[in-house]
Amino acid sequence: MNRLLALWDTTVGKKVAMAVTGIAMVLFLVSHMISNVLIYTNPQHLDDYGAWLRSFGPLLWVARGGLLTLVIIHIVAARQLTVRAHSARTAAYSELDLEVATYAARTMRWGGVLLVVFIAFHLLHFTLGLLPPGFDFRPGEAGRNVMVGMQTTWVAVFYAVAMVSLGAHFWHGIWSTFQTLGLNHPAWNRSRKVIAIGLAILVAGGFLSIPLGAMLGFLHP
Repeated sequence: MNRLLALWDTTVGKKVAMAVTGIAMVLFLVSHMISNVLIYTNPQHLDDYGAWLRSFGPLLWVARGGLLTLVIIHIVAARQLTVRAHSARTAAYSELDLEVATYAARTMRWGGVLLVVFIAFHLLHFTLGLLPPGFDFRPGEAGRNVMVGMQTTWVAVFYAVAMVSLGAHFWHGIWSTFQTLGLNHPAWNRSRKVIAIGLAILVAGGFLSIPLGAMLGFLHP
């Protein structure tokens, strides 16, 4: 435990923590996205997925607690690294490595804040059914809840903006994870760019298709 705490106190340790928690969240989001897009084939598939999750009983809340812990570790490490970076920086973004100066890299912090707000709203929206006021939430009817919930324009727009932010976060985050884990050999750089962009488009695009589908009339109750 002392060794872990000592590692956590280092910049490298915080970057590793961000990389590991990021990979775990990527795996979760890939599976979550796949389950969500099943709504296009039959909303009942989403209901069945929700019922399967609830069948785990208390273990589901343990898993949710674990995911929340990963998110908190990721946020704390990101915040502390940002503070250290600002303290140590001696060059403007225009003088730094081109990859670090990408739009995604510049907006990681504010994109992260938006995603935290989104996660809170998403849980209150589709897990607890408390937002927005007047939402006709029906427990156990996940497919129907998603389609009804996306009929409110501002809600669909908020989800769409959040998913664009998720894509940018994924792009730079996955690229940085390769670098943190030492997979940044010049021979692999092209491949890791392709993987980072591909995963960002796959995951964020899959999620983004749902609010866009609702606004364009492809998804309706």
